[in-house]
Amino acid sequence: MKSEDILTTRNLTKKYHRELAVDQVSMSIKRGDIYGFIGENGAGKTTFMRMVCGLARPSEGELELYGVSGQKELQKARKNMGALIENPAVYPNMTALENLEVQRRYLGIRRNDSEEMLKELLELVGLGDVGKKKARDFSLGMKQRLGLAIALTGNPRFIILDEPTIGLDPVGKAELRTLLLKLNQEKELTILFSSHDLSEMQRLATRYGFLHKGKLIKELTAQELEQECSAQGIDVEQYFLNLILKAGGAGKK
Repeated sequence: MKSEDILTTRNLTKKYHRELAVDQVSMSIKRGDIYGFIGENGAGKTTFMRMVCGLARPSEGELELYGVSGQKELQKARKNMGALIENPAVYPNMTALENLEVQRRYLGIRRNDSEEMLKELLELVGLGDVGKKKARDFSLGMKQRLGLAIALTGNPRFIILDEPTIGLDPVGKAELRTLLLKLNQEKELTILFSSHDLSEMQRLATRYGFLHKGKLIKELTAQELEQECSAQGIDVEQYFLNLILKAGGAGKK
């Protein structure tokens, strides 16, 4: 894989009135990374992701996607990026296929042979047999799968997933992990994801970023994390809690 910066931020900051939700975060995600974002509730993970997706405007700092910046350039670059942020944004009165058709039109993908492509995408995420069932009747896990299918429409180079395993049973989590690893290895899909399931995250992530009170307090590779945890005789959860204590706060569990 080429060493190519997919996402770069410099002192990215988001303020809501006087409260800092994201505080001068500088980081880079390279092509082929599976970047695990770890942080307690309210640490700023979702706000950071929303800024990258263009759903929230930064108060300060810079953001580059595929090496470009500026509103018009970023808007164009985001067409080659998929995202599943918070609750899946689906149309409840539409079928899964109809929801993907809306995304196809938004991305400007040609209609020729697109229906077959979208059906294959539904098969990929385990929704190939839902037929004409409306999204309003889906379980939470099914909605998560549909949200992932929407994020993958158009074969993006980079996807952002905020708590993608919510609502999935152990089998569903394993299937999602297998799918993401396959896309990463076979299509060089770059992934930024957050999760409170640290054991699941360890099976996926190649790099980690630890966020606390809006600040990026630590970055390291999966190998470095494994070595540090092994040397200290602790697991990832305890490692993160120790980082929080060093940063000056007990945080929320």
